[in-house]
Amino acid sequence: MTSRRTPRIAVIGAGPAGLVCARVLQRHGLGVTVYESDTAAGVRERGGIVDLHADLGQRALREAGLTAELQAAASPSEPGRRMFTPQGELVVDDEFDGPDEDEGAPSVIDRARLHALLAASLEPGTVRWGHRLLSATPGGDGTHRLAFDDGSAAETDLVIGADGAWSTVRPLVSAATPVHTGVTFVEAWFHDVDRAHPAVAELVGYGQMFATGGGKGLIGRRDGEHIRARIVLCDEPGRRRTACIAPAGTAAVRAELLKRFAGYHERLRVLITDNDGPYVHRAVHVLPRPHTWPHTPGVTLLGDAAHLWSPFRADGTGHAMLDGAELALFLARPDEPGRAVAAYETTMRARRARNRDGGATPAQIFRRTSRDRSVLTDFDTAGYEPGRHGGDLRTVQVGPLPVRDRLRQPAAPRRSW
Repeated sequence: MTSRRTPRIAVIGAGPAGLVCARVLQRHGLGVTVYESDTAAGVRERGGIVDLHADLGQRALREAGLTAELQAAASPSEPGRRMFTPQGELVVDDEFDGPDEDEGAPSVIDRARLHALLAASLEPGTVRWGHRLLSATPGGDGTHRLAFDDGSAAETDLVIGADGAWSTVRPLVSAATPVHTGVTFVEAWFHDVDRAHPAVAELVGYGQMFATGGGKGLIGRRDGEHIRARIVLCDEPGRRRTACIAPAGTAAVRAELLKRFAGYHERLRVLITDNDGPYVHRAVHVLPRPHTWPHTPGVTLLGDAAHLWSPFRADGTGHAMLDGAELALFLARPDEPGRAVAAYETTMRARRARNRDGGATPAQIFRRTSRDRSVLTDFDTAGYEPGRHGGDLRTVQVGPLPVRDRLRQPAAPRRSW
């Protein structure tokens, strides 16, 4: 690399990890350029919400000097949770008791607001929008030449891959590629649910619900006046997207989903019908564990590019943001950049090892019926649900959904997954 005083730092990807890294670097007087394939900050749909825990996302934003902005845009809360059997029996109801004022409670923030907050915190011109990285070619001395799809190019002393699951930067340090978990989500949205979709609103309430069994499952999540349903299909791990239904049009997909969920009660299958807009297929992939790479001069990775977790972890965004903050802090030390990057990689891997996934695989979870309370344990072990942070679960008698859920108003949008 070049002199410690004038390193040319390029961050690839303007997600939360890359933006936090750039912000902390600028706070410490280091120059940085962020390259992003999106043409502007608000062009990509970033629906849903994210919880930022005190020791992860909140810590990263504290290092970025954005604690006050987070407090203004977020709310401390834990959502309620329900578990149904495929036959429609409500067997667990973890009631939402309002915002959690504990100091260690997660701050819940809309993903779009988080992204806008981070992007606005950077110096003008820091993010080069509309720059999709095509290749990064090593120069032999730790430098890299970056080539973009608009024909432009740049030379950099340190390229930071914050470009997600299918990272273009990752092959510079690792041959690992994401593998299919055996789980595919078919996503559906319901908008203005209290007025337009009362049955869905009553089923999900103001938190989240799920039902599992038979290698499939239904998950509903309330986000303000919207509900996102994830219709879960399982296949054997390693066989990419084989559980996915061919996108033959909304009506045809709905008919096939109803056929596959024929054994589920009608009160649950409402999450498959009458959705607003088309279905979206999302095959769930992860990187092999542990994902490590030899220290490589002039390049490193953050977030999903470094340790892609499934959505069965509730804190992936927080870990990614902390990656960015920690790397920037190491680079801000009076040390040679190569040693700073190596120190970051050691710290990041140790933290990742302490928080690795545990318990059953996603496919194993959905092959058991939600009457089996071990399913709940596996959701919590994987970090997918808030039980490890929220109150105790209570078992309830089979019967109609409580009237309280039709009357209670949400204090704020809850976390998404």
